[in-house]
Amino acid sequence: MTDKNKIEIAVIDMNKGNANEGMRGIAEILLRYQTEMGLSLSFDVFDLRQKGEIPDLNYDIYISSGGPGSPYDGEQWENDFFDLLGQIESFNVNNEQTKKYAFLICHSFQMACRKFGLGHVIQRQSPAFGIFPMFLTEEGKNDPLFNGLPTPFYAVDSRHWQVINPEHTPFYITDNKVLALEKDRPHIDLERCVMSIRFTKEIVGTQFHPEADPIGIKLYLLQEDKKKTIIENHGIEKYNEMLNSIDDPTRIALTQQVILPNFLNEAINTLQKG
Repeated sequence: MTDKNKIEIAVIDMNKGNANEGMRGIAEILLRYQTEMGLSLSFDVFDLRQKGEIPDLNYDIYISSGGPGSPYDGEQWENDFFDLLGQIESFNVNNEQTKKYAFLICHSFQMACRKFGLGHVIQRQSPAFGIFPMFLTEEGKNDPLFNGLPTPFYAVDSRHWQVINPEHTPFYITDNKVLALEKDRPHIDLERCVMSIRFTKEIVGTQFHPEADPIGIKLYLLQEDKKKTIIENHGIEKYNEMLNSIDDPTRIALTQQVILPNFLNEAINTLQKG
């Protein structure tokens, strides 16, 4: 039985030892949420891809980060991650009163699409990198995850892989819904990729990075080595466009303040009623 006054969260680090802003962003959101809500909230970090660490089912909430490389690595950590998602799903099916919640970001989102057989996870023709508009589907407009966001809203998107064509693949679970898509590009003969899915009532994910915050991303972009790499790979216009977009309070600052806190609200409200 969950202690209604103590929420325990497992944060799975998928970054394989690479320096990143994502884990700091997740921790910042959790600490801010704990303070604002006056909750007894604790979280443990599990370095899955580098150290093989995987949480057990003793946590209430699971948040799994983005990370580099292919979602088809085929290593032991992949099986462990799939097993964990399966255990969470089975637990929720078999327990009416108590539920466990999971939020999956970028690399973890792609892995979940593989696990649940939803969509095709394929390599992009060229990497996506920037702050882009995300368009809510009808299901997304009615989903509590996006309460407080317009359509489109803006988010950091950085990926070499993508999920496409969800409607032509089997649905092994009954509650899944595509919540957001990338912008429509009618002049390009490519499918719109999927940017958010609710896999089950309790398991949801995004291809983009809802944890990204303006200060952290700006400091990242201003590092000389990062600036050079971005300009070499994406051009000076893309670099300047990102810097300008970061300062807009209605873009990634709003996204960071809304999505993961909405997820936590939904999860914790349900846990405290159970």
